[in-house]
Amino acid sequence: MTAKFSRISRKNAVILIIIAAAMLAALVMLCASPGCSFGKTELINVQNAEGRQKYLRSFGWEIDLESEESRTVLLPKEFDGIMTEYGKMQSEQGYDFVSYAGTECTQYTYLVTNYGSDSTTVYAVLYVKGSRVIGADIHSADINGFMHGIK
Repeated sequence: MTAKFSRISRKNAVILIIIAAAMLAALVMLCASPGCSFGKTELINVQNAEGRQKYLRSFGWEIDLESEESRTVLLPKEFDGIMTEYGKMQSEQGYDFVSYAGTECTQYTYLVTNYGSDSTTVYAVLYVKGSRVIGADIHSADINGFMHGIK
């Protein structure tokens, strides 16, 4: 007894190829969107303080939740001067901060408790748009301070 295989008509084959191409295009567009990442930190809900604390902990930073300050900020439409360097630092960390130019986001600032320097006040800053962290830094409050990424 021989098995009969139904042949796919040329029309059906073209339809299948178009569907596969559309699905591939959708996947590419999804992954090209700002903040796309399928890492463990994307699964953390940063819309609440405990989630933001967990997010920062995932990079080794301990914060004082009581020190939280939040404000809505409008990112500049064009990044120039110091903002160019800041955007570059964010890109190096894997954030697509610059693509959010001209939009509002929420800036959360926390006192870092495990930086290692008792004489310097150090802060962690997260920029959150919707449910995504779009930028972050660690910086000193000193006049001759420092700033670097959280990663």
